[in-house]
Amino acid sequence: MFDRFGEFDSYEQLNELAENLFNEGDLDGIRILAEENGIGEFAGPYIEGDIPSLCDAETAAVGKLTVEADALKLKGLMLDWLEYAKALAAKKEEVAIGIRRKNRSLEGCMAVLLKAAFQFQMPVDDKIIKAAGIKGAGKVTFGVPSMGEAKKLISQYYGGKK
Repeated sequence: MFDRFGEFDSYEQLNELAENLFNEGDLDGIRILAEENGIGEFAGPYIEGDIPSLCDAETAAVGKLTVEADALKLKGLMLDWLEYAKALAAKKEEVAIGIRRKNRSLEGCMAVLLKAAFQFQMPVDDKIIKAAGIKGAGKVTFGVPSMGEAKKLISQYYGGKK
């Protein structure tokens, strides 16, 4: 992850390097930069002059989330949480900007959500346990933040408004 060019703290930094690489004629460098940041599909249009910059706040944020998610190999509900983060990046620029920060990561965001899941745990009614066909489990607890609560936690983690 971010092996050749390192992690960027903002989409502006990404665009600045892309412009410098373009001015130096390093088109392969632009492609590598874009791939490394999860926005490979924008390298061609940028190089061809079809778009004025390599990325904006949203595309840089979604790209970073994509790269981090691939490394974390997310499954199940965590994939939903990832999609919530992507949707928030599209809806709230302050969240998109926060996602790109070096001091923020998808791993850290997932940790906040997992911690909340443990805090939301509550006993499952015996009728539900019986209906599920679970025998000999003893006390069963379950807890996951609601979609709204998860979005609020994601927004807070990445520095967005509550």
